[in-house]
Amino acid sequence: MLTNKIVRTVFIVLLLITNIGCDQMSKSIVRNALAENERIHLFDERIMLTRVENAGAFLSLGDSLSDEIKFLLLVIIPVIVLTMAVMFLLTRSDMPKSLFIGLAFVIGGGIGNIYDRFIYGSVTDFIHLDFYLFKTGIFNMADVSIMTGVFVVLISFMIKNTRNWETESDTLL
Repeated sequence: MLTNKIVRTVFIVLLLITNIGCDQMSKSIVRNALAENERIHLFDERIMLTRVENAGAFLSLGDSLSDEIKFLLLVIIPVIVLTMAVMFLLTRSDMPKSLFIGLAFVIGGGIGNIYDRFIYGSVTDFIHLDFYLFKTGIFNMADVSIMTGVFVVLISFMIKNTRNWETESDTLL
């Protein structure tokens, strides 16, 4: 039992470190290689690398708030929520593996962006995709981690609900 808990904790830490590490390494490369707003187009201009310092949240939401309010909303509250999420992940051993991994990705990405806000005062975003009908804002690897985690969590819940629904419909017939 204790061995399982240790292995599980080590796995959580490795998932978090991997997510945070990939995010921070990619941002470090971009900060060193690109000037702010410099653009590099790849694959017939479908992928653009550009360094943008985002002082707000998702799509610069909250960028115009005062520094104190931004610090509260974009650093303090997320640190509290992420701490609670890590505690949840460490203490709940009964959750499905997909939910466990999805939450770890969301937490790792969140920590990567919080680190940027705390250390640099903004988050470095640098990837923009333009595939005709599918276009994105400018984002970073922490955002990819968060979105991947959310997708895994949603799929986990959909599969669970589908199985529950099938079981319930079997009993109704």
